[in-house]
Amino acid sequence: MADTQQILDDIKRLLEDKKGEDIQVIDVREKEYLVDFVVIATAMAGKHSFALLDFLKTELKPKGVEFYATDEESEDWLIADLGFVMVHIFTQNHRNKFNLEEFLQGLPKKA
Repeated sequence: MADTQQILDDIKRLLEDKKGEDIQVIDVREKEYLVDFVVIATAMAGKHSFALLDFLKTELKPKGVEFYATDEESEDWLIADLGFVMVHIFTQNHRNKFNLEEFLQGLPKKA
């Protein structure tokens, strides 16, 4: 598997290529959280969310990136757990509502 930074760069580029908006890569290695990095992107609509996630799977799996779990129950907020990175794809209203960036900033630092 490619190194972490390359995978993060690939995720961001792939989301940009398919018109994902306001893509943020957040380093949470120093925080008390499940993963080392969180990628957040905004989709134009619900169907676009599914298309973004499917594109990530199609492009990253052949490179050896493991998708350990995905939550695809709501088109307004899709989640992909890649082990060291969690990808969140929101519609704009849900991104505003849940404000994950603020939540992540407020996490306590690792002891």
